[in-house]
Amino acid sequence: MKRAEFWREHLQLVRHPEGGWFRETWRTAESFPFSDGSTFTSPRSCATAIYYLLEAGDRSALHRIRSEELWLWHAGDPLKVSVFPGGEGTPSSFTLGPDLQNGNKLQGVVAAGDWFGAAAPSRGRSGYTLVSCVVAPGFEFRDFSFAKRDELTARFPLHRAIIENLT
Repeated sequence: MKRAEFWREHLQLVRHPEGGWFRETWRTAESFPFSDGSTFTSPRSCATAIYYLLEAGDRSALHRIRSEELWLWHAGDPLKVSVFPGGEGTPSSFTLGPDLQNGNKLQGVVAAGDWFGAAAPSRGRSGYTLVSCVVAPGFEFRDFSFAKRDELTARFPLHRAIIENLT
């Protein structure tokens, strides 16, 4: 069985500001101008992709971006992605992993503007989770913001433990 170190070295991953390890693998040559200024104020690549690795106990801190994000599971332990709506709605989650018969999914989508984060199991069998994330329109760090714990717990008090773990 491969270990997290293998994936970090083989895929040339570096630390990600939200936690874990990543490397951008694809950015479309084409971009969209977004001249109407509704969501974006400058051109964006049509889409981007990264490898993303969380080791046992690592987390992807709650954050949001202005684009939709597709998560695709590749290897390691299952990973629960927690999602808190940016607008109206109720919190939800999906678990990426190989055990489809028990509710795992190979891919899951987070809507633009929703808050989301994930925590790798601290005692998983593999000791890591490897996924890819595809963002459309393409990811730009200027569209990224971390969640504020007090604001999210005020909106979603029943989910305080999850929010505190991911902020």
